[in-house]
Amino acid sequence: MAGVRGGVEITTLADIPSAGSGLGSSSAVTVGLLQALFAYQGRQLTAEELADRACAIETDRCRKPIGKQDQYAAAYGGVCDIRFGPGDRVLVEQLALTPQIRRQVQDELLLFFTGITRSANTILGEQTANIADRLPQLDLLRDLAGEAAGGLREGDVDALGVALNKSWAAKRELASGVSNPAIDEAVEAALAAGATGAKVTGAGGGGFLLVVCPLERQRSVRERLSSMRELPIKIDPFGSRVILNVHHDIWS
Repeated sequence: MAGVRGGVEITTLADIPSAGSGLGSSSAVTVGLLQALFAYQGRQLTAEELADRACAIETDRCRKPIGKQDQYAAAYGGVCDIRFGPGDRVLVEQLALTPQIRRQVQDELLLFFTGITRSANTILGEQTANIADRLPQLDLLRDLAGEAAGGLREGDVDALGVALNKSWAAKRELASGVSNPAIDEAVEAALAAGATGAKVTGAGGGGFLLVVCPLERQRSVRERLSSMRELPIKIDPFGSRVILNVHHDIWS
């Protein structure tokens, strides 16, 4: 796709498990690799072009039973309202948050590793097979994303946790493997400790637990989830980008 025909060496580094994390790592790697290869060829693609090509690789060529949200999130970065359809149309709007609201969103996000890695294909395959019978839940998930984005536009950070919590309840009904007793217990513990919302990222079944919690209650949440390793996270404003590009002749 990028037109690279000669031998190249590709090295990847990650701070999370390489697979089964539920953090969109496969799409992040695909977007980043495409950008690196096109940069190697002297071409700079837009975020839209990178996301579209990454989707073509993962869904069309590799036939992964996934959506498009991970590729677009990795390519664009920031806090986005992403709308899919009709057809292949994708609209991406970067939310123009004030520095105060952006900082509050950042401060209230906590991420914990459940210790469980899994292949998402089985869960996603079941979700796909269940689509016709789960349209009310899918419609609700779409609407909740819109509510969260609308709340953030108005400066209501609490809307994010509320929508996240409701979306987890709906997502649990999409397939049998989305949750399990250990995950249910962790979500309930976080909410009981003062979180406004909590859900497992990605397809579910393991990976990471995302928690939205006001600063004054985070100590309690961390104590209740002390058996899980916390991963420090930060909202990336830029998405995929080239940070170093050195061209030189090794023989010179």
